[in-house]
Amino acid sequence: MTKMQRVALEGLIGGALSSVLSALLLCAASRRQTGSPYAAINAISHWLWKDRAFHRNAPSLRYTGTGYLIHHLASTFWATGHAAVRPPHGAADARAAMAGGLTTSALACFVDYRLTPYRLQPGFEQRLSRPALAGVYLAFGVGIAVGAWLLSSPPRPIRGTRPTSGREPKG
Repeated sequence: MTKMQRVALEGLIGGALSSVLSALLLCAASRRQTGSPYAAINAISHWLWKDRAFHRNAPSLRYTGTGYLIHHLASTFWATGHAAVRPPHGAADARAAMAGGLTTSALACFVDYRLTPYRLQPGFEQRLSRPALAGVYLAFGVGIAVGAWLLSSPPRPIRGTRPTSGREPKG
């Protein structure tokens, strides 16, 4: 597999995992803090629907669908960036993978809230507390880490076989 293929595949897998895990936390925290599991994801759609998105609690394709799509694309962007800068087998160890995923998540949080204009910030911070946001970014980092770990682990031999060195025995 070429580096570009690995980066693309890890971006898709890590992005999907980080998107789903963090969205689950968004929904759980949103239900606890707003009474609606959709409010935080709806808020993400403020990129398109402006401040109206911050006041939507019910599920809808317009707010919830758009919010999740933006969230998923952003997750894929960060997971792909993570894959592009790390060494090919730099996440073979679970601890290294977790460190890389959490570092990427911390960088994403810094960029989201310190470097990004208000209009393009995630939006769910309008509906959730800071501790809930920390949990969301933690889940996001775990998803990136698991995606990296899955794709950088060296192939394991099938039970009952022995690994080969690539050379056939003479005989």
